[in-house]
Amino acid sequence: MPNDVEQLYQQRLARYTAAMRNEKPDQIPIRPFVAEFIARYAGFTCQDVAHDYEKAFEATRKCAAEFDWDATVPNQVWVWTGLTEAISLKYYAVPGIHLPADKAFQYVEPPEEDAWMGPDDYDALIEDPTGYLYNVWLPRVADDVVAPGEPSTMRNNLSFVKGGMAMMQYFGGLAQQGQRMRTETGTVAAIAGMLKVPFDIIADKLRGYKGLCMDLFRQPDKVIAACEALAPHLLEVASMTADPLRRVPVGLWMHRGCMPFLSPEQFERFYWPTLKWILCELHNRGIQTLFYAEGEWNPNLKYIAELPDRSIVYHVDRGDIEEVHCAVGHKFCISGGIPNDLLAFGTPDDVRSVCKKVIDGVARDGGYIMDASAIMQDDTKPENLRAMTDFPREYGQY
Repeated sequence: MPNDVEQLYQQRLARYTAAMRNEKPDQIPIRPFVAEFIARYAGFTCQDVAHDYEKAFEATRKCAAEFDWDATVPNQVWVWTGLTEAISLKYYAVPGIHLPADKAFQYVEPPEEDAWMGPDDYDALIEDPTGYLYNVWLPRVADDVVAPGEPSTMRNNLSFVKGGMAMMQYFGGLAQQGQRMRTETGTVAAIAGMLKVPFDIIADKLRGYKGLCMDLFRQPDKVIAACEALAPHLLEVASMTADPLRRVPVGLWMHRGCMPFLSPEQFERFYWPTLKWILCELHNRGIQTLFYAEGEWNPNLKYIAELPDRSIVYHVDRGDIEEVHCAVGHKFCISGGIPNDLLAFGTPDDVRSVCKKVIDGVARDGGYIMDASAIMQDDTKPENLRAMTDFPREYGQY
């Protein structure tokens, strides 16, 4: 291992990027996504790291250094309450305010009858997505924001000031955190940029899953048109926030496209067309995407195989990783596949055994990144995570 931190960083960057390009690096890179695990390991509560992102940054650097990871996310805790509370968002439940201090944040989906977007709002969304979100949706999801035409309030005005200041503060801090990871621990910031699937935007933040399921049968053409209206905006956000050097991918966590949320027929009609278009456009711009396939996606592998070679890194959650490798391993790097329940309830020997099976099955020719199946919570045992990250150092050499 290099003595110089910058040399270590460059070695890890080369290892990570080679694997993502479906090539064979010197050894299997290790890139765990660990959320509230970092809090417990560093001696913090979930409340600590959600309310103070500097503590989350500190915990991330501590874990990256002590576990010897090649790459990870600069902040493993996805919600900072300084931002969510600044604009009084209703769809987050955060520790220390809505939840006990030792519980991870949650997304809140309203009852179907109180969805943030009504079933008759599609035309307005399709005609002007940004106007609809700003003028109609935002006042519904933020307690302090008043709708256009209603008397303004001091809290309404301050919510935009505080929200803008919070965004500037956090993203400025995030950039500094990436630099500190590089100079202090030699760890690569694993992803850059922001992207969501158009269908998931409607399901997660607008109609809610139940409401959208009804819309698939009652007004399917409106759902498709709404996805098509949102897609160009999401593409531009991803492009503007991507790594300018095009080294690390844009992160894309997908929620409602897997079985059993959608059948393969519904996936082909509603989910895939706009997602495929975005991914191909990003590829044309030299931007790779981390295709984080949460849940069971193997029934949809024939569609994913349509994407250009090396356009994505395919992350495996509940799918059979060897089936994924056979279907798309010749086109894309694969990551993940180490079950989260094993990391929470198994033993280090169990973990090493599964890691060996995955490496033997999908990683012998390169193009694989070691990680758990899904983002790790605070039930992951440190000794099991250490086994998952130590074993490839011994067995994953090329």
